[in-house]
Amino acid sequence: MSEAIKDLQPTLLWKYFAEISKIPRGSKNEKAIAAYVMNVAKQFGLVAKQDKFMNVVVKVPATNGRENVPSVCLQGHLDMVPEKNKDKVHDFTKDPIELVRQGNMLMANGTTLGADNGVAVATNLAIMEDRTIEHGPLELLFTVDEETGLTGANNLKPGFLESKTLMNLDSEEEGSLFVGCSGGRNTIASWKLVPEKAPKGFVAVKIVVKGLKGGHSGLEIDKGRGNSIKIINRVLIGLESIGARVSMVEGGNKSNAIPREADAVVFVSKKVVKKATKIVSQWNETIKTELATVEPDLQIISEYIDVKNGIVMKKPLQALLLRAISALPHGVLKMSADIPELVETSTNIAIIKTEKRKIELITSQRSSVSSEISEALQTMASIFTLARAEVLHTEGYPGWKPNLNSAVLTVAKQSYRNLYGKDPHVKAIHAGLECGIIGEKFPGMDMISYGPTLEGVHSPDEKIHIDTVDKFWKFTLEILKTMK
Repeated sequence: MSEAIKDLQPTLLWKYFAEISKIPRGSKNEKAIAAYVMNVAKQFGLVAKQDKFMNVVVKVPATNGRENVPSVCLQGHLDMVPEKNKDKVHDFTKDPIELVRQGNMLMANGTTLGADNGVAVATNLAIMEDRTIEHGPLELLFTVDEETGLTGANNLKPGFLESKTLMNLDSEEEGSLFVGCSGGRNTIASWKLVPEKAPKGFVAVKIVVKGLKGGHSGLEIDKGRGNSIKIINRVLIGLESIGARVSMVEGGNKSNAIPREADAVVFVSKKVVKKATKIVSQWNETIKTELATVEPDLQIISEYIDVKNGIVMKKPLQALLLRAISALPHGVLKMSADIPELVETSTNIAIIKTEKRKIELITSQRSSVSSEISEALQTMASIFTLARAEVLHTEGYPGWKPNLNSAVLTVAKQSYRNLYGKDPHVKAIHAGLECGIIGEKFPGMDMISYGPTLEGVHSPDEKIHIDTVDKFWKFTLEILKTMK
C-alpha cells in the first residue's frame, strides 16, 4: 500500500485510487486503464462490455430486496490531463503518478494528480468490490478522452446504457450539486488578404496590449475582464483618424480563453508619429480607467519599429475588419432566470490571426439552452456576413438545461440533509460536462453531477481535499440506498 493513502477512509476507494495511479492514462492513452477496469469486473463476476472507442460499462446486480428499483448509472472518465513541472522528469506513457500526502491534501510529486477524474474511476471500482452496499441495479460507465475532445461520450451508441438516471462524478466542489452546464460552438470568420505596399513616407509602429488576466471563457466570462482583441481594435480605429494603415493584428491563443494579450503593426506617415504615440497613450489611460478595478496591470504601449518593404491591408478590408470586431458582442448575453448568478448564454472573441493570405477571427458561444446557442451563432454570423467574411460554425458540444424538478436531484438533496443536516448548494456551470452529451445521446436521462473538493486541476498543483472524499463516498451510498 502507498504510504500516502495509509489509513485513509474509505479504504476501498483509496486502494483503487492508488492502483490506477500506477497506470498511465493520459487522454488518448486509455487502453491499459480500460483493460484494468474490465479485469476487475471479471474478477468479481460482473458483466462488462466495451465499445470500439474503449468506453466501458459494468453491470452490478441489485442487492437483495432492491431488484425492482430503477437502474442508476454512475459515470466518470478514464483519462487525465498529463502535465508536469519543467524540472520534473516523468514519462506519462509509462511512469506511475507519485502520490504525496500533506496534511489534508493529497497531491502528486511534480505532476498532475489525476483526481480529475480518478476519483470517479476509483469509486466505481470500489462499488464493484463492496458487496455490503445497499443499491438497486447499477451501470458503472467509464468514458474515454474527456479532456481533449469528449470523444468517448460523443461516440456512445443507443443501447449501450439502460439506465434513465445518471450520476456524473466529475465535479470539484463538495457540498454542491450541479444540475446544468453549457454547450458550446465556435464561429470562425476569415477574410481573403491581398496585401499592398505601405504608402511612401510611412513608418511602422507596433502596438501591444498586455497585462490582462484572461481566464476561462465560460467560468470567468461574467467577471468583466478585458478582452485584448476588443481593446486593441478600439486603438486601431482611433489611429484611423490620422490615416493609419493596419499591417497585421494578432491576439489570443485558445478558443476557450479570454485573450490576455494582442499586438498589431500599423504604418503611419512620418509626420504624425508623435500623434500616433499620443493616441495610443490616451487609449491606455482611458481603458485603464474603465477597467481599473478588474485589470490593474493592463498596459497599452507603442513603439517605432524599423520595417523595410512594409505591407498593409487594403483600405476596404481594414474598414470591414475593424468595424466587424467593434460590432461583435463579447461577454454575458443572458443570465439564467432559474439559477441565481448563473450565466446562461455568452460569447467570447477569442483569437485573431493574420496569415499570409487570410485573416482569421475565432469566436466561441456558450449556453445551457440549445436554441440560445443558435441565436448567438446567428448574431455572430450576421455581423461577419455584413463584413463580407466567409463564416464557419464548428460542431461543438451540447448543453444541459437545469431541471430543478429532477427526481434524482430531490433524492440527492434529501440524502445530503440526512447525512449532514443541511442543504447542498444546487448549481449549474457555464462550462462543458459530459452530461450535456450523454443527455443528448439518451433522451430523458435524469442527471446530477457532484464530487469531492479538488484544486488546481489540469496543472501540477492539482490536489484533493482528503476529508471531502469520505463525505462524497457516504453521500453516494446514501443516494443509492434512498433511490426508489
